[in-house]
Amino acid sequence: MKYLYFSAQWCQPCKTLSPIMKEVSSIVEVEKIDVDEDYERAQQYGVRNIPTVVLLDGASEVKRFIGVQPQQNYINAVK
Repeated sequence: MKYLYFSAQWCQPCKTLSPIMKEVSSIVEVEKIDVDEDYERAQQYGVRNIPTVVLLDGASEVKRFIGVQPQQNYINAVK
């Protein structure tokens, strides 16, 4: 399993979520994707709002979080 964390440098909620996702990365892989730099990937996953965090199991989407969530929500989704 792995998280795709879609964000942007100018996004204030993304700045709030960043340290949370850094903590989560000690449990599961987190790939941070800047939507301004990798627009195609954001489109591929249908990202319309940021921050968006997508949990993947292989190539399949398991869960999607939009906005900032408590750290435990991201951890619980992996278990």
